[in-house]
Amino acid sequence: MFNKENSYNVYICGVGGQGIIKTSVIIGEAAMNEGYDVLMSEIHGMSQRGGVVSTELKIGDYKSSIIEKNNADIILSFEPSESIRVLDKSNEDTKIIFNTYPIVPSTLTQFNQTYPDIKEMINSLNENYDFVYPIDGEKLAIESGSLLSLNMVLLGAAIANNTFPLSKESIISSMKNNLHPKFHEMNVKAVEKGYNTVKNS
Repeated sequence: MFNKENSYNVYICGVGGQGIIKTSVIIGEAAMNEGYDVLMSEIHGMSQRGGVVSTELKIGDYKSSIIEKNNADIILSFEPSESIRVLDKSNEDTKIIFNTYPIVPSTLTQFNQTYPDIKEMINSLNENYDFVYPIDGEKLAIESGSLLSLNMVLLGAAIANNTFPLSKESIISSMKNNLHPKFHEMNVKAVEKGYNTVKNS
């Protein structure tokens, strides 16, 4: 069980334009509002649309901003192939949540690499990890009102895990503080859809 003497490590990855940075800010603010120390690493990769982006957050006690190998408590991947790329951060207890709809990162096309088969990817992850949660984030975001709510769908899925240290209420409060009021209703729906998808799985 997480407590303030430990560190809860969140690794978020995907491609530019998916709201990865905003998601990190919302988590960080919610953590501070609940009384935790929080540290977010610098952004890796290029943040323009199509470029690979990742952020690392440590909630609680920490010694550095970078999540060490095999030390992520949760990997939140907005793009399926990116969840494979960062598996060196995972261990047998890591929760791996990822959007199953591919947006081919520019690095793949740049080096003429073949995009992995999604079903094979899911099967491989399930064979090697105990906590794998593929989410049709695109579908749930559209059902919530806009594809732009994808990041809140995945964040809702993340907080549904019983090891996640922050409450749904504090996440929603932080989201409202960081997004324009006209988007609040849509994004609350998105959080709830992601949350319920994992809780009912």
